[in-house]
Amino acid sequence: MNQTRILRVIARLNIGGPARHVILLSARIDPARYSTLLVTGHEAPSEGNMNSLAKSMAVEPTVVAGLGREISLWRDLLAWFRLYRLCVRYRPHIVHTHTAKAGVLGRIAARLAGVPIIVHTYHGHVFQGYFSPLKTRLFLAIERWLGRSTHRLIAVSEAVRQDLLRLGIGTPERLVVIPLGLNLDPFLRCEDLRGQLRTELGLQPDTPLVGIVARLVPIKAHEVFLKAAAKVCVRFPQSRFLLVGDGERLAELQLLVEHLGLQEQVLFLGWRQDLDRVLADLDLVVLTSRNEGSPVCLIEAMAAARPVVATRVGGVGDVVDDGITGCLVDADMPEDVADAILALLGDEKRRRAMGEAGRQRVPRFGIDRLVSDMDRLYGNLLR
Repeated sequence: MNQTRILRVIARLNIGGPARHVILLSARIDPARYSTLLVTGHEAPSEGNMNSLAKSMAVEPTVVAGLGREISLWRDLLAWFRLYRLCVRYRPHIVHTHTAKAGVLGRIAARLAGVPIIVHTYHGHVFQGYFSPLKTRLFLAIERWLGRSTHRLIAVSEAVRQDLLRLGIGTPERLVVIPLGLNLDPFLRCEDLRGQLRTELGLQPDTPLVGIVARLVPIKAHEVFLKAAAKVCVRFPQSRFLLVGDGERLAELQLLVEHLGLQEQVLFLGWRQDLDRVLADLDLVVLTSRNEGSPVCLIEAMAAARPVVATRVGGVGDVVDDGITGCLVDADMPEDVADAILALLGDEKRRRAMGEAGRQRVPRFGIDRLVSDMDRLYGNLLR
């Protein structure tokens, strides 16, 4: 039986859900039936990368210069031409693109190279909270045009799918939902690690510990988290707040911590490879984003049996059951975030119940389910 060749394209393997998704999918989809070439660009220094995960799973990405985050007409044209040549040389049966820029350049290259099947995954979308109104309208026009020649458009949640349809991208027949698939085993068995992070940070076992795991970029709205922390500290002055991640706003957020007088209460941990160890010691996980697709940090928190407080945006509601696995609040409302944190910190029984409910719901985000779903989709398209 001949293998089906898949050219999988993502803009960069920066730390985050899309990179984990494509690495795991490339590694775990049946190698007897599929041959996968993963193509990526360069990450910015502050973004971190998932190279260690790729190496551990024997995935060797092909790097195409100019495919990274920054938009530049000349570099983007060169990246598009390199992708086109790669399509001609590799002769894939399927080109599957992930993330916005890779989706534009990769799909145009595949179309001109005559690739039989073109698929694109929306891990969220950039049509809210990212760009100016003019740029947003331009990107919308491009996505609508590309959607007409893409054989399947995949959304990682039903909320993202409905957003895309409302924006005129794709059709109900072409736009399908395939949730993220992750390796959740380390988080499902992380209880044995509890206490290690507190010891490392010199914290007492009973210190209330609240964390946010996210890139330090504007869309994640860390200032909302920090303002909520200031309110929580009035009632729980012994509590500590962890920012796990790095990014362009690091210096700005450090200044805000000083302005709020939270130097003792807030700790910047940077990127961590041991997220299972981190989550094992958190009492509560918070996400204050203004836009999300399907947030990996919340899925992993639920697998670790940690309750969550998150903003009711994008696909968050498809991950978190409000009042059951966590609390959902409106975006840009630090008072509401603080109230939710205070309510949960003051009720250990409720925290435990939410954590256990979350753990019971995460199997739907496992890697085996993702591989099965994607294999079924590819098979239907190939037929």
